[in-house]
Amino acid sequence: MKKLKTVGIPRPYIEAESKVKGEAEFADDIYIKNSLHCKFLRSIYPHAEIIEIDTSEAYKIKGVRYIAIGNELPITFGVLPISQDENAIAIKKVRYVGEIVAAVAADTEEIAAKACQLIKVKYNPIKEFLTIDESLADAGENEKIHEYGKFNNNIQKKAELRFGDQQQGFKDSEITSRMSFEFEGINHGFTEPHASTAFWDENGLTINTATQVPHYLHRALAKVLEVPLSRVRVIKPYIGGGFGGKSDPFAHEIIVAYLSRKTGKPVKVRLSREEVFLTNHGRHPTKMTVEMGFSNDGIIQALDADVAIDGGAYGSFGVVTTYYNGVLLQAPYKLSNFGFRTYRVYTNKPQCGAMRGHGAVNSRFAVESIIDEISYKIKIDPCELRMKNFLDSNTLTVGQYRITSNGSRESLQKVMDLSDWKNRFGKLEKGHGLGVACGFFISGSALPIFWNELPQSVVHLKLDFDGRVLISSGSSDIGQGSDTMLAIIVSEVLGISMENIFVLAGDTLLTPVDFGSYSSRVTFMAGNAAKDATENLKKEIIASVANQKHAIGKELNFENDRIFTNDKSVDLSWMEAVEILTAKRGAVSVSGKYISPKLGGDFKGAGAGLSPSYSFGACVTEVKVDLETGQVDVINIWGAHDCGKAINPLAVEGQLEGSWHMGMGQAVSEQMKYYKGLLLNNNFLDYKIPTSLDTPDINSNIIETMDPEGPFGAKESGEGAIHPVIPAIANAVYNAVGVRITKLPICAEDILTKISQNDLLNNKIIQ
Repeated sequence: MKKLKTVGIPRPYIEAESKVKGEAEFADDIYIKNSLHCKFLRSIYPHAEIIEIDTSEAYKIKGVRYIAIGNELPITFGVLPISQDENAIAIKKVRYVGEIVAAVAADTEEIAAKACQLIKVKYNPIKEFLTIDESLADAGENEKIHEYGKFNNNIQKKAELRFGDQQQGFKDSEITSRMSFEFEGINHGFTEPHASTAFWDENGLTINTATQVPHYLHRALAKVLEVPLSRVRVIKPYIGGGFGGKSDPFAHEIIVAYLSRKTGKPVKVRLSREEVFLTNHGRHPTKMTVEMGFSNDGIIQALDADVAIDGGAYGSFGVVTTYYNGVLLQAPYKLSNFGFRTYRVYTNKPQCGAMRGHGAVNSRFAVESIIDEISYKIKIDPCELRMKNFLDSNTLTVGQYRITSNGSRESLQKVMDLSDWKNRFGKLEKGHGLGVACGFFISGSALPIFWNELPQSVVHLKLDFDGRVLISSGSSDIGQGSDTMLAIIVSEVLGISMENIFVLAGDTLLTPVDFGSYSSRVTFMAGNAAKDATENLKKEIIASVANQKHAIGKELNFENDRIFTNDKSVDLSWMEAVEILTAKRGAVSVSGKYISPKLGGDFKGAGAGLSPSYSFGACVTEVKVDLETGQVDVINIWGAHDCGKAINPLAVEGQLEGSWHMGMGQAVSEQMKYYKGLLLNNNFLDYKIPTSLDTPDINSNIIETMDPEGPFGAKESGEGAIHPVIPAIANAVYNAVGVRITKLPICAEDILTKISQNDLLNNKIIQ
């Protein structure tokens, strides 16, 4: 393979300087002259009928321009076509504390907020459903959170798939383990709150908004506001993090667009941190029971999972999440007999959605915990047990996932070596332990959310007389460095410096369709589209230069801003080649695309979790547990992640470290606490994200397996790394004090209680 010149070289993001200088414009930095400001009146009840809304007193305040209520926006929306169940403003009833009941557009934020206080709403409270168990039970007449559906309860979605012969698999098992787990909901905790500014002119609607999915928001705005797609423009400015929390169309985005149309003025909204928490779309609270069967030598014989997830009041990505909690257990281990049943229920809480590692984080925790439990029972090293069961490269899983490249073994071996596993595991003093876990994840969904024949990603390139190459992509860089990734790929193919490349992304008027930044799809899909477009441009340059210089096209090299043959019979600067190409035709525009290959089986649910490629990884963690307080301190994380090929190693390392830090938060401290439907910790003081002082030493390692279909061999690196770190921490706690963690976040009081119980049991055995 030709030596790469740009791909694989660590480099800062192309926008790094503007961000460091404070020059980069984020959504809240955008202000249009004479803009109105929007504030929301939110529900104080988790579940109630709206009897009456009186806005008369609010309208008496000078500076109030318009107040919108629910019946003005009757058309529902949602990110998935199969669960369009949300109104921008509540109609007839509210379904969680914090749901928007009215929206005020006023001259200032202060006036809008004051007007909200004067809006009078009469409610008739309805029985609330606040837990999974409550929502699984039958509901009374007119009590269901949503009236549609075939169940007489609050189940939104049930999914069940079976492969092989589970009954026989468990019968053949010589040892089994069945464990139940509980997980609290967690929030994305991104730095930048939601903000949007909308205006209308002769061209229609334009909205600048912090979104991961301009394309899906584009569709939602057109649908709810009943305007043609061609009259809606969504612009994504710089984004201060998302982690899945900006991957839906949101009510506030639709509302400011509507208020702008009603008032004839630009309207801006920015959510407070408390409102961001109420908007949520974070990780689902989950209850699950998982059973696994093994032979005495440690080979997995069967796996069964029964899962229920708390979706909150609306659908969001929930149907997908329901499947992901089951289907994404198919790897990284060989399974011949596997099945699951999952439920997603509505509850009267803010809705849950997609979050880093979407749908697979909690179920991965359960499986890795059971594998660890079995390793102790049959006295096989936990790493060895995993090595025995790994899938191979170039194979199919039991549910027809196509595995191409697979760095599971390399990843696990790497963290074993770095942690000195063989010499330290099981040999540390009480309270000090090591734990291990593995994981895998998709590199984009092979099936688009809106099933159609469109490519998943399209990239346009424009080459002008000045030698600049402009990349146009609908993809969303939300801080992960995807704009830089696109520029690196173009630079590599054309052999030109990054200074000649510019990126225009995330503007639905000026850029082609890309489905957005979610499911770890951008590098694989937009990267492949960019590579395809650049190869097409390269062909044009080769043809024009070969024709003028009477050269053989395949002998032309592109390197170091030059186009040349090995014998130097042709030796042109980049600008000279550009002049030859553009001399008679002007600027040159080309297009590239990515369409996923046809994959998967022929059964209902076969599309869930399908991906053109999968990433793999492993973590070893080291913890110390205070035997007097139960406090868990994570002191080391050794992680390795198979990303195929690191297009930009600096960006990949940042993604890996961010995943491990986020996973540590879910393991030891983060949870959304509710009391009767009211979120108690809706701020960064009470919602405990680990700080820099809590962060352990992190040793990150990139494993490169060169995926045959990824751009230059690359696949995902932004989400999959979170999966192994959480169970690795819990397994380290078990190694330290003999307490098996079955509920997250880890609670010091629970650990102390279980240590005491273990001590009592051991004393009885000794006696």
